Amino acid sequence: MLELINKGGVIMYLILPLSIVAFAIIIERLLYFRKIKVDEDKMINRLKATMEKRHYDEALAICESNPSPVTNLLKVGIEHKKYGPQIMKDAVTDAAALEIPRLERNLSTLGTIANIAPLLGLLGTVIGNIGAFNIMHDMAGVGSDPALLAGNISVALLTTAAGIIVALPAVIFYNYLVAKVNHIVIRLENRVNAMVLLLTEGKE
Repeated sequence: MLELINKGGVIMYLILPLSIVAFAIIIERLLYFRKIKVDEDKMINRLKATMEKRHYDEALAICESNPSPVTNLLKVGIEHKKYGPQIMKDAVTDAAALEIPRLERNLSTLGTIANIAPLLGLLGTVIGNIGAFNIMHDMAGVGSDPALLAGNISVALLTTAAGIIVALPAVIFYNYLVAKVNHIVIRLENRVNAMVLLLTEGKE
């Protein structure tokens, strides 16, 4: 592996850290979404039963022990119950807007890597081919060595292969994660009014 990286030249040393960053982002985001995954309907029914008993501290504790976008919004709503429905709705809406950057964290970086990795690979190939043609030019009239040219061209193509290898999983997971974020955001938008109604019904 190290030998292939060395053969690929400077461009390979640019592609390698991009692959590490992309892998780290993918793992971090998958773990994050797994952490915030809760059964929303079950959680809301549990909180509704708790608030009907006026056990608001217990409801807050449930939200804090089960962090997710939905429970974060419910927590904000509970904390603003005393200010009235409109202020409470505004607070929940603002909290929903703050959840979006957390959901989208590092996704733009992953998308950028997915776009530039194959371009870097192509750049490495172009540079390698230029070197191969220079060898042909220098050896013109003397007799070129086909093995030497083939070796230079194959090394140049390594960067294209490396760029594609990095870009493929980056593109796949970027699209998957963006779709997941959009799904959560739409669900949150649909939940806001329901949450305010739930909290208003439990209001003293």
